[in-house]
Amino acid sequence: MASTNNRLRVASMTGKARVRSLPAVVLLGTLSGTLALSGCADPGAAASDSSGKPGTTAARNGVVYNTSPDQQRIRAEKDAALAAKVPELIGKDGKLTVATTAGSIPLSFHATDDKTPIGSELDIAQLVADKLGLELDVQVTSWENWPLKTQSGDFEAVFSNVGINAARVKLFDFASYRAAYMGFEAKKSSSYDIKGADDISGLKVSVGSGTNQEKILLAWNKELEGKGKAPAVLQYYSSDADTILALSSGRTDLNIAPYPSTAYRENTRDDLKIVGKVNAGWPSETLVAATSLKGNGLAPVITEALNSAIKDGSYGKVLERWGLSEEALPESKTVTEANFGTAK
Repeated sequence: MASTNNRLRVASMTGKARVRSLPAVVLLGTLSGTLALSGCADPGAAASDSSGKPGTTAARNGVVYNTSPDQQRIRAEKDAALAAKVPELIGKDGKLTVATTAGSIPLSFHATDDKTPIGSELDIAQLVADKLGLELDVQVTSWENWPLKTQSGDFEAVFSNVGINAARVKLFDFASYRAAYMGFEAKKSSSYDIKGADDISGLKVSVGSGTNQEKILLAWNKELEGKGKAPAVLQYYSSDADTILALSSGRTDLNIAPYPSTAYRENTRDDLKIVGKVNAGWPSETLVAATSLKGNGLAPVITEALNSAIKDGSYGKVLERWGLSEEALPESKTVTEANFGTAK
């Protein structure tokens, strides 16, 4: 178990997009080009199961989601050899600063007390903290702020459903830990089957600003315009609650979000379903990874900690706990600018 005298600080983010509706092309700032998978808080977070137990949600996929502050996380034993490899500048104070969104069930969100960050991302960060002999210290920050704060040293790692892409490897190093997919969701009564650009022509689609899913939609709209077809109308909301309300009320036709979140809603609500799935790195493939400052030596250590957790089974138990077993990786790998595109 991790020592109680050390702390692994994991920052938590609430990536919120502005409320706006744009007909075709959205201009992204230079910072947006470095961002990826965003998530938002789900309005069903405070549900109870059929027995009335507060802070749990019994889903149709057989998972009972614990959304209470009392998480009783799966823990791992300290690996002294790995702890000795933590870069001195990072480990000398006994803590590691990491970022997460606290905004997307079941990945990273606030518990029923509306203040405690929980979710699969934090559980995986906990395993890494335990392996490195550090204590988990969760902090909340905005999605837009994690790149600059990681570069400035405020955060030493990010566990927030961040996908590896060509822009990010110029600034950060990565330790992969989960597959990366986006899900299209719609009202249960719909007949949509989303497989590519042609399937979203003329539809109103909600999406997070500065995310990989937005990049996909912009590329698909460009493809549609090249064919002389109507592009999708991209819509942006300030919270996930607003996004899902717009979808369920028919003000939008589709929402694209991290696949685990769309699967959670499909399995815990009666009015929504998944109507499409796409790799977050479309047209290529990508993975979700722990993110750290380029060249600081932390990513390889996190990779080793993750592989140790994969080997001892604690990693698999975390994903099973949150209904994410289908996104498990057989091995974590370090991805940097030097090996990006070749590391599989």
